[in-house]
Amino acid sequence: MATTTVTEIASRETFPFKVQDKPTYTKVPGGWEASHKGYKWFTGTVPNDDFVPPQDFEISQQSEKVSINAKGQTELPQKLNVDYNNYKYESLLAHTTLTKELPYEAYDHVDCAGRADPEKKSLFDAITSKTNMTPIIGTEVRGVQLSALTSEQRDELSLWAAERGVLVFRDQDFVDQSPEFLKQYGSHFGRLHVHSFGSHVKGHPEILSNLRDSDKTVFDSFSAGMLTTTRWHSDMTYEANPMGTTFLAALSVPDCGGDTLYLNSMAAYDALSTPMKAFLNNLDAIHSGARQSVHGKKKSPYRRDLVESVHPIVRVHPVTGRKALWFPPEYVSGIVGLKREESDAITDMLYRHLQGSLDFHTRVKWDNKTVVVYDNRMVMHSVVLDYPLGPGEKRHHIRITPQAERPIPVRERKAGEGDMVYDPTG
Repeated sequence: MATTTVTEIASRETFPFKVQDKPTYTKVPGGWEASHKGYKWFTGTVPNDDFVPPQDFEISQQSEKVSINAKGQTELPQKLNVDYNNYKYESLLAHTTLTKELPYEAYDHVDCAGRADPEKKSLFDAITSKTNMTPIIGTEVRGVQLSALTSEQRDELSLWAAERGVLVFRDQDFVDQSPEFLKQYGSHFGRLHVHSFGSHVKGHPEILSNLRDSDKTVFDSFSAGMLTTTRWHSDMTYEANPMGTTFLAALSVPDCGGDTLYLNSMAAYDALSTPMKAFLNNLDAIHSGARQSVHGKKKSPYRRDLVESVHPIVRVHPVTGRKALWFPPEYVSGIVGLKREESDAITDMLYRHLQGSLDFHTRVKWDNKTVVVYDNRMVMHSVVLDYPLGPGEKRHHIRITPQAERPIPVRERKAGEGDMVYDPTG
């Protein structure tokens, strides 16, 4: 990785990051309903105003030194390494939060794709052009603004993302909308997830902010000492309700590099032999955040303790019925019921299949204001940290990450069974 050039910049305390008022929260099953500025969204966590910070807490070198609240949470700005004066998305720069929250509650998700027209006529009528990136995965879309989609079109968007895995929308005003709008928008697809240690927009923990402007970030820690920066994963699969239809939006990208790789887990499953499918259909794996936490704890405070969950190796989409090989290398720590040598052998085979089979891979090249919609249940992804870091160079994205259903194993999927649907209005 190239050596970082550090530019002298103004203190973050001079930046206008004041939160004028706070949302109101109402407890609902599995989380909270939040209301603010006329918008409503659903979230799995609320600020812990009773938190008392540990006396021995030390702010990471990757965060700005700020005063720690004696009671209540403290948002820590990520240390900046290039000049952000006059940066359009200054208010969306990355923070972490010193707090302590309860683990997420499991909930019964009802997928909005279950309400969609299978032909997706309303959405397709609004699109000027669409071009498949490969026959197997990914479609690039032009001529429609995600922010303007109706409820019916959002349902169809969710279904289309489940079918194609990855949808790429260029020149989107989505990135210029208010945080409250973005959270209400994301809540259409599921309860909004707040990362246990990931960075976020100040005052809006439901909006993840990924900023890399040096080679000392948590992203670099993940790949330190490895031959590659590629880390295939689906987001936070260790949660009881892992992620579903997800929105990743580019605010500032390098001139070249920093692409995101995607693979189609449905096609990965389809490629397996019939006996191997039958074998894997009845197996579960342990999903753990432990490997991630080794690096995360070096850079960020943890707002929740990480959990482990047991999920099926092959999961079924609740609406399309498609099966996906759901075995992300970043989070799987073993196969339930197998001896260690057996588990290691199967794990090694599946990892090589997922990571090496370019038949069902694609990559997204980013432009500013590109938004990628992907279904975390049906695809895996990885960023590529191949771009040089120099004066003014940065890669900055925000992400809206709704949760989805508890993964459905093949053995529990019955023909004609009604689909679960998450309905925020009900």
